[in-house]
Amino acid sequence: MRTFLMLYRQRLRRDRWQLVSWAIGTGAMAVFAVAAVAKTYGSFTEQEDILKVALATPVILIFRGLARGPGLGAFTFFEIYTFLAMLTGWMSTFMAVRHSRAEEEAGRSELVSATPAGRMLPLAATVLHGIVANILAAAAIALAFVAAGLDPAGSVLSGAAAGAVGICFLGVGLLAGEFMSTPRGANAVSASLVLVAYLLRGFGDAAGTPGADGMSMTAGWPSWISPIGWGQQTYAFTGDRWWPLVLPLALGAVCIAATALIMDRRDVGAALLAGRSGRADARGILSGSFALAARLQMGSIIGWCIGGLATGLLTGGLGSAVNSITSANPDTTTALRKMLEAEGASTSQLLISVFFLLAGVLAAACALQAVIRARQEEAGGTGAWLVSQPLGRIRWFADYLALGTLTIVAVLLLTALGAWVSLLASGDTSSAVGDVWMTAIDQIPAALVFLSLPALVFVVWPPATIPAAWTLLGAAVLLGVFGGLIGVDKSLQDLSPFAHTPVPGPGGTDWTGGFWMLGLSVVAVAAALALMRRREVGSA
Repeated sequence: MRTFLMLYRQRLRRDRWQLVSWAIGTGAMAVFAVAAVAKTYGSFTEQEDILKVALATPVILIFRGLARGPGLGAFTFFEIYTFLAMLTGWMSTFMAVRHSRAEEEAGRSELVSATPAGRMLPLAATVLHGIVANILAAAAIALAFVAAGLDPAGSVLSGAAAGAVGICFLGVGLLAGEFMSTPRGANAVSASLVLVAYLLRGFGDAAGTPGADGMSMTAGWPSWISPIGWGQQTYAFTGDRWWPLVLPLALGAVCIAATALIMDRRDVGAALLAGRSGRADARGILSGSFALAARLQMGSIIGWCIGGLATGLLTGGLGSAVNSITSANPDTTTALRKMLEAEGASTSQLLISVFFLLAGVLAAACALQAVIRARQEEAGGTGAWLVSQPLGRIRWFADYLALGTLTIVAVLLLTALGAWVSLLASGDTSSAVGDVWMTAIDQIPAALVFLSLPALVFVVWPPATIPAAWTLLGAAVLLGVFGGLIGVDKSLQDLSPFAHTPVPGPGGTDWTGGFWMLGLSVVAVAAALALMRRREVGSA
């Protein structure tokens, strides 16, 4: 017991600031969501109108939740629960991989397993650590809802639902670490499964059966194979059912048990999906530093590109959804246009812009990973070895930035291709079909900001590169993508590059914000390359 508690305290100390950040972040999002709903849709009539719009436009349900009627608590759960559950899922997967596969790659697990702790006590300590983290996140959500004036019973159930989803993905992350041989691979698989669960829930909600009142929905079968969908079935604030929480907790327990079983039978550092042996001699194309950087990141680049293509294909339902709106109840159509047609853009243009905004986030994440990879190469010592060759540090770093730029273009072009094909297949012949290519180009300036600013941090303060890059992206997504949803002040939303992404309109596209972001990116990259000349690779 003493050894177990020591291992748990070590994890708690190591993650103390991350735990505080996750708890405060989820609680703050919950508070802002209630305030935003109360301010924007405060009356039952307004909530009923929006719910009718959502049920008449299934694509909206993919990005919201399961409609269960009006009421401040029910409407808030409809608006924000899926995002809170996705946050706890990602928190848990990253935590699981950090204390399992990452420890094995660093060689620390083998040292710990040689002590009386063995191999099972560290796993048990990680499980307890993850459970406590999700309890804290659940408590933060529940307290935030109660403080905002929502029903205590529904508030506690909402927090418990998000926490149960997090515990489920804690087990998923641990199991992914048994299959993948690297922490990057385990993180990619487990984080992608969280996104898959979110999308399955969205498809299930969109394909559900509308209620007779036109303001509630019974989820379709895809939602029932998603842990996030299971959390929705609690019907917080409307039915307060606790039994669906057994499903994510049971899946988490099965994954943890499977992890323990596999871990007990494999060697330290081994994985179920072992990496293939490399070629005896490298191909000629790998003789340059750019090709080497591309080869090192090819797996993640392909993954982000597939994500962009899938996002584009999702717009296939857009054409049929928009066409159904025009023949629906005129009051519903008017309400939808009022909700979407800010700044004069058409319904199709703005709905496409919503999808491409998500693609822009994917492109930005792929771009900043190029800078992160350069930092990892430097920290691992291989960067210093490379720049000791005739290559030079400027060329070495510039190749990573060039690769990041090309991956941004690749992700967005594949998104545009998927959207163009799916819209034509759905029978949409409006001008919005041609707009997808320009909408993809519109996302490039914002994505470049997340390449250039982390590059500047890499040169000026190398140890801060990775946390600063992900913090910058997370804050920008929170403010620019979800800021309006959770009631963030407009002045704060404007701090996010995603808030200034050009949107096509009937009079063309206003590229004022885009040009400013391009200028900022050029200046940041130029400063980074100039300062790179003055610092040693591996010096910090």
